[in-house]
Amino acid sequence: MRRAALALLCALAALPAAAHDSWFTPLPPTARGQLVLALGTGTAYPHYEVAIAPQQLADSGCVGDGVREKPLRDGVELSLDGIRQWFAATTEGPPVLALRTGRPVSPVVSVSCWARLVPIDIGIDDATVAIYLDEVQALPAVRERWAALKARGVRWQETYVKHARIEVDGDGDTAAVATPALPSLGLDLRVESARRPLHAGDSVRFQLLRDGQPLAGQPLQLVGDSSGVGIWRRTDADGRLDLRLPAAGRWLLRGTELRPAPDGSDRWDSRFVTLAFEVRPPR
Repeated sequence: MRRAALALLCALAALPAAAHDSWFTPLPPTARGQLVLALGTGTAYPHYEVAIAPQQLADSGCVGDGVREKPLRDGVELSLDGIRQWFAATTEGPPVLALRTGRPVSPVVSVSCWARLVPIDIGIDDATVAIYLDEVQALPAVRERWAALKARGVRWQETYVKHARIEVDGDGDTAAVATPALPSLGLDLRVESARRPLHAGDSVRFQLLRDGQPLAGQPLQLVGDSSGVGIWRRTDADGRLDLRLPAAGRWLLRGTELRPAPDGSDRWDSRFVTLAFEVRPPR
């Protein structure tokens, strides 16, 4: 596990100085009808730059009507053809981990899939911290604590955990789809929608949960696959966020929660979260 973590950190060190999200993208199913998902990391959705090693997965699965899969399986063979549009640069192999369900999933069933990665410890130089805090829209309390630590000559030390989730809609219209809460994710984004699939122009409510409880006042960004421009909003007192979906395409809701480490040290704990979903053309 530590070798995989070191390999990932070395790869991330070569990326631009910015927050690095991990997210899912749906791939064509296997010949048996098993659901296949790509999981990777990048600094600008939807382009992957770094693959995730199987050993980095702490938890994964999919749930839906008649679907209970945990964990997801790796070992899916991928070709560069058809998925090259998700790469930020030319590469010898797909910079993603391909995961699949163990059993076939009916194309009419909507499912919610997730992954939680193992914790990783990092240190960041002061110049990069400034970019990082801007990139994640860090709250004033975080910036104030960092200013005090920096004045004491303390270097930024952080333990981060990545949480990724994707909603995969089945064929046709499904009424009253309730995305289940997943406390095991640690930081979880769920969709509250009367109907799925989602369509451009729909008003949709999302909820952010930390350890199963609503997380209020957290900045979240909605980013589409056709533009690098994102929309920032903060969750309300119940951890909810209401958004009107602006256009068809694939979208990512992302956020990073920063807080002091629970041991009382000068360290930081961070939790990254992403929710990937598709928006179809207007009804």
